[in-house]
Amino acid sequence: MAAEDTGPVRGRGVVVTGAGHGIGRALATRLAAEGAHVVVNDLDADAAVAVAAEIGGYAAPGDAASEEGVAALVESARKELAADGVGIDVWFANAGIDRGHGLESSEADWEAILQVNVMAHVRAARALVPEWLERGDGEPKGRFVVTASAAGLLTMLGSPTYSVSKHGAVAFAEWLSATYRHRGLVVQAICPQGVRTRMLQNSGEFEDLLSHDVALAPEDVAEAVWQALQDDRFLILPHPEVAGYYAGRAQDTDRWLGGMNKLQRKLEEARR
Repeated sequence: MAAEDTGPVRGRGVVVTGAGHGIGRALATRLAAEGAHVVVNDLDADAAVAVAAEIGGYAAPGDAASEEGVAALVESARKELAADGVGIDVWFANAGIDRGHGLESSEADWEAILQVNVMAHVRAARALVPEWLERGDGEPKGRFVVTASAAGLLTMLGSPTYSVSKHGAVAFAEWLSATYRHRGLVVQAICPQGVRTRMLQNSGEFEDLLSHDVALAPEDVAEAVWQALQDDRFLILPHPEVAGYYAGRAQDTDRWLGGMNKLQRKLEEARR
């Protein structure tokens, strides 16, 4: 059946990393409901197994960041999906962490967050893109979707580690798209603001800031992603306000930085 008759995921093999909770779980659930063969990955093995059972998918718990972990996940996913007669067609690089705050962020914080939020994507692309590009005419070449953050387009006050890593995630996705889109590879970047997940709940004083334009449910993000899969748009903005902030940042960077610094001063005053 031609790709245009099946939609972006129906009958396709899909891997979602960090799918035991939050956005990843919502993505896996929605994609399975749309007819995808879904591999559910998470470091939380019990959560991965539970979500896979709920959606009729395959559990592949484990590390989705290290070189060894990515290789093992790709091998496991290919084996599971082969039973359904499909390969890995879509990769949702969704797993992410937030670690370290301010200039006091340790070397270990920087290492951990860059491994998970940036290098995991690089390693997955290395493993997948060459095979996708070799596919014949009429076959889906592959879709690589990165869960970044509005912090990757703007910044995240208080957390240089998160800001830098998410900028890196967006930059790598941009590079993939610019390099391979003419060869059929679809690359997308999800950039939400506050989402009602454990990460938001654990963000302390920044929870209100992240929820400024309403904190969305993970299912709302999954719906925005589903709509964006229909037209292959690169930037997926579940909070549409982010487009305006991003444009304002580019048009007058100093004014935008002044506004962000004003927010920083308010945070500091609130701590007194």
